[in-house]
Amino acid sequence: MPELRKDPVLGRWVIVSSERAKRPSDFGEDCSVEASKGPMFCPFCEGNESKTPPEILCYRDEGTQPNGPGWSLRVVPNKYPALQIEGNLDKKGVGIYDRMNGIGAHEVVIETPQHCASLTALDDASARDVFRACRDRLVDLRGDPRMVCGMVFKNVGEAAGASVEHTHTQIIVTPVVPRTVQQEMDGCKRFFDYRGRCLFCDVVEQERSDGTRIVAESGRFVAFNPYASRFPFETWVVPRAHESHFERLSDDDAGDLGHIMRVTLGKIEKALCRPPYNYMIHTAPLPTPSLEHYHWHIEIIPRLTRVAGFEWGTGFYINPVPPESAAAYLREVEA
Repeated sequence: MPELRKDPVLGRWVIVSSERAKRPSDFGEDCSVEASKGPMFCPFCEGNESKTPPEILCYRDEGTQPNGPGWSLRVVPNKYPALQIEGNLDKKGVGIYDRMNGIGAHEVVIETPQHCASLTALDDASARDVFRACRDRLVDLRGDPRMVCGMVFKNVGEAAGASVEHTHTQIIVTPVVPRTVQQEMDGCKRFFDYRGRCLFCDVVEQERSDGTRIVAESGRFVAFNPYASRFPFETWVVPRAHESHFERLSDDDAGDLGHIMRVTLGKIEKALCRPPYNYMIHTAPLPTPSLEHYHWHIEIIPRLTRVAGFEWGTGFYINPVPPESAAAYLREVEA
């Protein structure tokens, strides 16, 4: 029988309807992300630095020149930014409507000079540097009072919104707190006011104790399929220690995060025939102090099903794969 499950953070309901499902092993049949094709020209590959905007941050060999070869990671402004760094917000009311200029930051973290399509192709040290770079860029942008909320995300595969195959991460910082972030913080605050504890800390403890939805663990992080998963094989990676802000990540934490992300994404890619997917880092707004009630985390969403009329009309999601089944399947995969 289908089951209704309530997300403890946002209070949204998810329908887990295994009657609509294929077996977990069948989801690979319709995957659209193939092995790297190595395009004839890639602006992110070493030697093509002139095809991107000038680098903002770069890890490069000593003695090499900026915006030239000899680097291991580069951060550049997005050539086609969703928001622009120059200008003033100029907030206005137009009748019942509110508007402001599209001020913010939009940057691209080019994760490796070699052409590859996935973070899983990197070694642990290179994966660590990806998260170090994202952290350092948020720390820098936090100094601009116009920058309020940072979103770090990755799109893999055309169906997930990637326009360049070469593995990269994007950073967008907005001048307002997005609704989803605010709803998460509000849900966590209600739980904290009632229980006196962080909701995500309790979720981590319960998931580790139960074990049925665990995908992988490391010294500092745990990866699991959430109880009210919206999508098949939706996976969260959560720090075991409480912290509200991703940009307070230590170098050791970045190394451990790089490792568990490589393992977790490797399991998803191998189990599901390299599906398109997105992942997003959910973190507290930049200007806020440390929050007892909020806990930063990463949400990985494989693009295996489509949101249709019922979901758009009701806010419900229908997930055909129980998270317990998805986690059991992923645990068996050697990444």
